[in-house]
Amino acid sequence: MTAETGSGTGRPPRRRLRHRVPVSLRQHWPIVAVFCAFVLVAATVFGSTRVRPYITGNASVIASDITENVAGTVDFFETDQDHSVNLAFSQSDYDRMIAAYQDEGEKEWITADITVDGTLITDVGVRLKGNSTLSGLRGGMGGPDGERPEGLQPPEGMELPEGMELPDGMEMPYGGQLPEGTTAPDGAATGFGGGGGPGGMVSLSADDPTSLPLLIRFDKYVEGRAYQGMTELSVRPGSPVLNEATALSLTAESGQATQRYSYATYSVNGGATQTRLLLEHPDDGYANSLFENPGVLYKADASSSFAYQGDDQTTYADQFTQVNGEGSQDLQPIISFLKWMDGASDDEFAAHLADHVDVESFARYVATQNLLVNSDDMAGPGRNYYLWYGLGSKKLSVVSWDLNLALSSNSTAGPHDSIGMGGGMGGPPAATGDTAGQPQQRGMRAGGPPQGRGQQHAGAQRQTETPKEGGRAMGGGGMRSGNALKERFLASGAFTEVYENAYRDLYAQLFASGRAVEVLDDIAASVPTSDGLTADALVQQVETMRTRLQARTDALSDDAVITAG
Repeated sequence: MTAETGSGTGRPPRRRLRHRVPVSLRQHWPIVAVFCAFVLVAATVFGSTRVRPYITGNASVIASDITENVAGTVDFFETDQDHSVNLAFSQSDYDRMIAAYQDEGEKEWITADITVDGTLITDVGVRLKGNSTLSGLRGGMGGPDGERPEGLQPPEGMELPEGMELPDGMEMPYGGQLPEGTTAPDGAATGFGGGGGPGGMVSLSADDPTSLPLLIRFDKYVEGRAYQGMTELSVRPGSPVLNEATALSLTAESGQATQRYSYATYSVNGGATQTRLLLEHPDDGYANSLFENPGVLYKADASSSFAYQGDDQTTYADQFTQVNGEGSQDLQPIISFLKWMDGASDDEFAAHLADHVDVESFARYVATQNLLVNSDDMAGPGRNYYLWYGLGSKKLSVVSWDLNLALSSNSTAGPHDSIGMGGGMGGPPAATGDTAGQPQQRGMRAGGPPQGRGQQHAGAQRQTETPKEGGRAMGGGGMRSGNALKERFLASGAFTEVYENAYRDLYAQLFASGRAVEVLDDIAASVPTSDGLTADALVQQVETMRTRLQARTDALSDDAVITAG
């Protein structure tokens, strides 16, 4: 700006304006320059990068791609609070979802609104969840048309009691024996469940959406959304499924990784209420908060084969789902381990398994599944487990999943007995924990005294082949079970001591101490009644489970493994 002269105006001349830099700023210009350079670089490098906020959860900081975290009114996993969940979706969408599963075996997503403890969340994704549990919806188990594969028959002993007939439209589940007097709604089908009825069976009906196991996904249609840090929630079938809740709590009591759960009064489209168990479903946030040190979580598919099938990762893509670390990690840790195990002799397996697997952790996992008489763990037909690969330790661990068949099998099974699908589905336990006429499984020993250490697991086949395309590997006499890692671990005398020590410690902590019954009582206090579950029915179910837990405790008290300590 040019200064004007004021001749003849009587005003003083304007002075040239100068923006003076403060003395302090001139003295510290190098710091300012560095700061400006940092801002420029950050804007250039990270300008398009998505922010990964930290959501504070229970005693953990969960790193996840969450941009909208719905807080809700109360902590959903707070057992001292009453909880309610209502789903709302259109009948046409629901019919399409059911038809897709019945006709093609596809689990299609539909859009729904959900109200959790009074908080409405719109446009969530909902789909059917499960495999053997849903089998009744397709008229049976097995092939794509609901037909049983050729040569696949219910295990020996899985027959209806003499003189009993199934109601019209009701299917017999594999491995399931309907106890005398058991009935189901007209047109209902049965499948494996979580203690919702006698022997762990549940009644499923497409006419009653509250009876079906569902997966709810909060971020399916709204990217980055979560509810209290969770992107997925699983609705379990049956009521009150005390066996699954007790198994989950006892696993947590032992210090092992598991899933949080909550009971709620549950309804669909404003209909009658049911009492349902809801679990957090492992997602990216769950995986990132599972252990103190970072790692990668993988889910085994029900059709997976824990066997080496070459180095091509695409071969395993449909068998193992990577939960977290996508883009930076892949399936190679699993492939490398399977390749090593495939070529390892028994001596090499015994000498070097600890280089690949957290042996102490694995021993506790295997011991826990036996203690909980879970017939569908990593070696069961459902392949229910997750694999954890520690990026620091470079070792694999096993995380339990889907305990809906725990504490519903043979209560007298010993530490070295196999836990099969047969026998445990026959209704409430007698005083000994076993149903009258139930096939006994003692004597089917994995490896260890008194029938000899280091012998092959007698109750399961060594898994050496790839399952048939589109489903589980099948064989005459029932669904194929087994897992090479578990079987070789139990058959090797090198690991008998670590397994038995883990078993003895867990038995003392969870059963001999009386803690299992205390946990059951705590759970019972949190179970709400509903239109579908009366107070009297709940009391009866609690007493049935208490009898089973006591029977399990008593059956093991004199076992050689337990008394050896």
